[in-house]
Amino acid sequence: MDLRTTVERAQLLKKLHAEYKPLVLPTVWDVWSARTAVAAGFPALTVGSHPLADSRGADDHEGQTFEEVLASVRRITASVDVPVSVDLEAGYGQRPADLVAGLTEAGGVGLNLEDTVHSDGGRMRSTREHADFIAGLRAAADDAGIPVWVNGRTDLFQNADVAADVLDEAIERLKAMEQAGADSVYPVSIQDDDDLLTGVIGAVAIPVNTTAHPVRHDLARFRRLGVGRITYGPLLQFAMADAMKEMLAPWAP
Repeated sequence: MDLRTTVERAQLLKKLHAEYKPLVLPTVWDVWSARTAVAAGFPALTVGSHPLADSRGADDHEGQTFEEVLASVRRITASVDVPVSVDLEAGYGQRPADLVAGLTEAGGVGLNLEDTVHSDGGRMRSTREHADFIAGLRAAADDAGIPVWVNGRTDLFQNADVAADVLDEAIERLKAMEQAGADSVYPVSIQDDDDLLTGVIGAVAIPVNTTAHPVRHDLARFRRLGVGRITYGPLLQFAMADAMKEMLAPWAP
């Protein structure tokens, strides 16, 4: 994809985040799912690491290489005329500048970056370490002249025995990512807790991303809580698998 188109799509993704409250980005994994989501009326998409891995017979948590991910992203971005963000997990051991260069060369204009380092035993980056990585992504995007949307993710709630007990630490992480240049933040695994969602939303000035199930969750509730961005993670693919099994069951021997 040429630079001009990439910049235009990046600018559009930023504009969409400002216009929609929340912006819903269907999480896709191949050309078919991407085209289907666009045909359903969505103006932007995100590629999820988990559904992409499942579609390729690979493991989530960086069971794919960076180049394998980019090869899939190239096919998706070439097949649709909307901005595409990409879940880059913890970065596949790449430097921030290399992540941004690979992403934008493949036509991606947004990215997800989490703080669980799968290539290093699944440890969590410290608050400062993760913020510094986010800052590196921001600087690389600025140097490239492409306003890549950076969605900074933390797995702190997901890893806690009691999610509410780590709220203060999570807010510290989210604020550090905001100050480092993240455009939105993504505290995973609190989508069903109104109090935790409200707590993090009130603590930062940028959109908060939450995961949603396309059937079991309610868009109006997330809008009422002030969620700024919604993605499905693997849940859209799971929901489609459930529907497919239900349709096929009467035909099984």
